[in-house]
Amino acid sequence: MEIKKGDAVKIIAGKDKGQTGEVIRVLPKDNKIVVDGVNKVFKSVRPRSANEKGGIVEQPAPFDASNAMLICPACHEATRVSHADVDGRKVRICKHCGANIDEKAGKGKATAKKAARKAARKADDKE
Repeated sequence: MEIKKGDAVKIIAGKDKGQTGEVIRVLPKDNKIVVDGVNKVFKSVRPRSANEKGGIVEQPAPFDASNAMLICPACHEATRVSHADVDGRKVRICKHCGANIDEKAGKGKATAKKAARKAARKADDKE
């Protein structure tokens, strides 16, 4: 599956065609995804205890992943996905702009430390 949890997707088929949302759950065995705010269904809920309320709850339901296209974080377009090997890792690449989809904008302290260690090792190897 090209779509992962946390990705932004655009719905390309079905009753919610044209809507966008974030993937909140992926079901790879069934090739289905659950997108926040898309494909909403109503579910009757019974109260489980005396102080809990029952009623009708609206929640997103899974739908087939082939009905959604990934939105590239770099060019903000719905795109197909290719794969490439970058630094020994298989990453997803945008077909429109060629950007690495798996690369996050703010990687945080752990990646900065790792880059500093790598630079120090290279400096030691040159000496």
